[in-house]
Amino acid sequence: MMFNSPFKSRYMDLAINKAREAYRNGEVPVGAVIVNNEGEIVESAANSTISNHNPTDHAEMIVIRKVLRKLSVNRLDFCDLYVTLQPCPMCSHAISLTRIRRLYFGAYDKSYNLSDYSNHQKNFYKPEIVSGLSEDKCSRLLKDFFRELR
Repeated sequence: MMFNSPFKSRYMDLAINKAREAYRNGEVPVGAVIVNNEGEIVESAANSTISNHNPTDHAEMIVIRKVLRKLSVNRLDFCDLYVTLQPCPMCSHAISLTRIRRLYFGAYDKSYNLSDYSNHQKNFYKPEIVSGLSEDKCSRLLKDFFRELR
């Protein structure tokens, strides 16, 4: 499987578009997309913590809930998740519990590192992780957002 295939770029581009949507809505610009094992986009979501008055409404949490409901399943071991920012511990745990097959993320969250995922999830399932996909675009969007807040 090629790291920078056109499909992976397309999926991450959709996640970036969802992050831009979050940005326009005054949310931290994070977007997420879930793709099934046939390469079909199942759902996408943008951060909505402010608009939904719910601090757990991260893009990853929303898209996972949408797909679980849509497909009436409790595991996503046939799906890949594309997200513009490295998942936080809450989202990482949801990814583990739903057994998402593969996690692709763009920007690194400097609050965490990849070993945090392993240490936090020692007794839990860990997906294959591909980091740095469209990292520059994802990082730039976050930097622009937080620069505007200052």
